[in-house]
Amino acid sequence: MSDNQLITLSKQFSVDMINLCDAMKARGKATVIINQLLRSSTSIGANIHEANYASSKADFINKFQIALKECYETDYWIGVFYEAKILSKEEYETTFLMCSKLRKLLIASITTAKKNVKKE
Repeated sequence: MSDNQLITLSKQFSVDMINLCDAMKARGKATVIINQLLRSSTSIGANIHEANYASSKADFINKFQIALKECYETDYWIGVFYEAKILSKEEYETTFLMCSKLRKLLIASITTAKKNVKKE
């Protein structure tokens, strides 16, 4: 998957998460903790986007690693919200699948970038 597709996918994930968080807030549930989910989920795309303007390969890899950490945090929060019955099964599964897809793409991109650094 190209970087542009990863940017597009992560931006759509951010939009979807903003809408999901707004819906959860409208239900009057765990507003303070919802903000944690909102921050971590939107940070994924922001770091991927920022990586395209990295000053070096190491900086590029670092930005992707930060995005990956945010992806893991997002995964944690959606699991918590599902277990607390704030997210429906459908909301959880949809969000989890998208988060997992981003995580796998980030891992593959980081692995490839690290191999390219060693060859240089």
